[in-house]
This record gives sequence, C-alpha cells and structure tokens, in this order.
Amino acid sequence: MARNDLTRLTGNVGGPNCDDDDCANVYRRESGAFVIQGDVSRAFTPPDGEGLVEIPEAVLREAVRALGW
Repeated sequence: MARNDLTRLTGNVGGPNCDDDDCANVYRRESGAFVIQGDVSRAFTPPDGEGLVEIPEAVLREAVRALGW
C-alpha cells in the first residue's frame, strides 16, 4: 500500500511544517482502520508482527477534530 492510498488526518492545520512527511501523523485506510506514523518507541517489547510508535497528544487531538468526533 502506498501513502497516497491513505487519507491523512493530521499535519494539515496549525501544526508543525510537515511538508517532508517526517512528522508524526495519523492516516485512515479506506476500511476505516488507522495507520500511525511516529517515533519508534521502546517502552516494551510488543508481540511478533506488531510495533510501537509515539505520537504527540496534539497530533491525536488534530485527528479527532478532522474526524468530527
């Protein structure tokens, strides 16, 4: 799947300049599932096939606003 197949919910309004796509972001797949981009976290070891990322609270708040929740 390519990034342009996803709906970007964050990084568009009043946030940091993310033109080079290196900022934490929340994306939504057509299926309704979310894809999260952020710094790799080593808070604990997740099960095989899973990963951990850290994203700022402001990014989550922006995603919620974009969804109208």
